[in-house]
Amino acid sequence: MHLADSVKMATATLVTNRLRSLLTMLGIIIGNASVIAMVGIGQGAQRLAASEFESLGPNVLFVVPGNRGTRRTTTNLPNTLVLEDAEAIAAQAPTVLAVAPQISGRYLITYRNRNTFTQVQGVTPEFLVVRSFDVAQGRFLTQADLERNNRVAILGPDLARRLFDQQNPIGRQVRIRNVSFDVIGITEAKGSFLGTNQDDAVYIPLTTMANRIAGRTSPYGTQVSFISVAARDRDSIRAAQFQITNLLRLRHQIAKGKEDDFGVESQRDALRTVNTVTNGLTILLAATSAISLVVGGIGIMNIMLVSVTERTQEIGLRKAVGASEHDILIQFMIEAVILAVAGGLVGTLVGSGAVILIGMVSPLQTSISPIAVAVAVSVSGGIGLFFGVVPARRAAQLDPIVALRSV
Repeated sequence: MHLADSVKMATATLVTNRLRSLLTMLGIIIGNASVIAMVGIGQGAQRLAASEFESLGPNVLFVVPGNRGTRRTTTNLPNTLVLEDAEAIAAQAPTVLAVAPQISGRYLITYRNRNTFTQVQGVTPEFLVVRSFDVAQGRFLTQADLERNNRVAILGPDLARRLFDQQNPIGRQVRIRNVSFDVIGITEAKGSFLGTNQDDAVYIPLTTMANRIAGRTSPYGTQVSFISVAARDRDSIRAAQFQITNLLRLRHQIAKGKEDDFGVESQRDALRTVNTVTNGLTILLAATSAISLVVGGIGIMNIMLVSVTERTQEIGLRKAVGASEHDILIQFMIEAVILAVAGGLVGTLVGSGAVILIGMVSPLQTSISPIAVAVAVSVSGGIGLFFGVVPARRAAQLDPIVALRSV
């Protein structure tokens, strides 16, 4: 028999048993769709993380308190950074463009009969430059606000909308922990960062935050939650990390060989960590989903073995009129491969549709990976070939006389 004849005969047989063929392909369809969807979601998560890190501001470094072990095991970080550290970085690190120390806390903010818990950030005027924020209305903090401990506040747009509806907040007063603040500005919408809404926050002078709200003053200086640093350009990021690390080790009197009580992390470092995690999760989920392909292959082998039993008479008759074992083997192998490839193609369409739908209804920037599609369909065909061998050989090795007698 020619290969084309074998393909036509195999296709006709599968079409005749449509329901059985569809159910046999189901495992392959689910496996392919799951693999493509998981890879697409994983890549979408990476793109989302990259865009959110970019929104923090260009060339940003973060100086955070505590050593690596502390940062891994607890969220209650020690108070090892002070305002004087930030001032020293700004004055003595030549590769640094701007420095923005910050005190963060979550407190109750009230306007008349409306109140909500939100992030209160004690910042300096350099915050706008370092973190690439813009003011939509009013003004931001000035150095005079810090020096005078002024009780002024800049609201994020979401918080302003929740407290004031359509009213103009500028010139009105809000209360933070029962301390009155004059609203002097509204920031431009910034969006979320790793699940935290940056537009649902209030920004006040760092000194006022330390003295009136958080109580972060100590004999060693004004304690800060972390320090944001803008390097002069991308090429200066590594040099800035090196200079900041050496400067703070000297200031904190850390002996040679001892672990730092702070960390200096760049956007690239944080993004690399996030990508490592998302890559690992994507591979894990894709591998778990690929188990469905193996289950689908076993289903193909099972159905093909049943088919061999049902078609014993046909096999015996074909061998009696001259069909070779090779002809029988090829036909059953083709049937198994057609089932697997067809299931792979349908699964690809389902998985691609799921990726597009998830991208439409979620913030994930999903995309269909051509490599994942090619691998999934190729693996599907390979599985059909592999699991079709046993039933095909069994069919090919049937003795024609025994097969005809079994009718």
